Amino acid sequence: MPLIYHKKLPKGGELGFWQIAEPETFFLDRLELFPSEIHQLSKIKGRLRLEWLASRWLLHTMSGRTLRGACLKDEFGKPYLTDSDFDISISHSWDIVAIMAAPYAIGVDIQKEVAKITRIEKKFMRPVEKESLQDDTKIPHLHIYWGAKEALYKAYGRKKIGFVRHIHVDPFEYNLSIGQTTAAIHKETYHAYFDVFYEKVADCYMVYVIEKEN
Repeated sequence: MPLIYHKKLPKGGELGFWQIAEPETFFLDRLELFPSEIHQLSKIKGRLRLEWLASRWLLHTMSGRTLRGACLKDEFGKPYLTDSDFDISISHSWDIVAIMAAPYAIGVDIQKEVAKITRIEKKFMRPVEKESLQDDTKIPHLHIYWGAKEALYKAYGRKKIGFVRHIHVDPFEYNLSIGQTTAAIHKETYHAYFDVFYEKVADCYMVYVIEKEN
């Protein structure tokens, strides 16, 4: 299945979704994986293999390049594209894969709705963020907060960061279809500020973040 969502971002950035309906062979026949990628793939089992392959194909499709570069991971596990200065962010949920790429710090997260998100609320919500929740929209609102913090974690890209202590999402009123807010990461000497955007796409909550210019 082709791209189901493709959005241009400021200064050459892009965001795209792919709904997986293909078998592994579809992607393997088209990707021409590098040895380092083949090694990565050999360690992945089950459905995650298909999501891994689809994400690399989507990244190449969005790049517009004739020859693809390898998509590898740095020492912190953050994906990057060889021979490119673009920041890369990858997310997947069920049969949807999302890719975000831009020449600045970014992050994307997608997820299907699950009621059990309330069980982990205390692990990522600050008291001031909780105050913005309303009973009738609590579940989707929590998904946006969680998605924002996941996306910000990816934008930071260095692990060892607390979702409550270090990642602050400015409280916002939840909109049923599309909305935005702002956020910040404060950890030791690192301070960064982001615009946060969210919307519902293909039955998924999609959240992406773009670092603000200094």
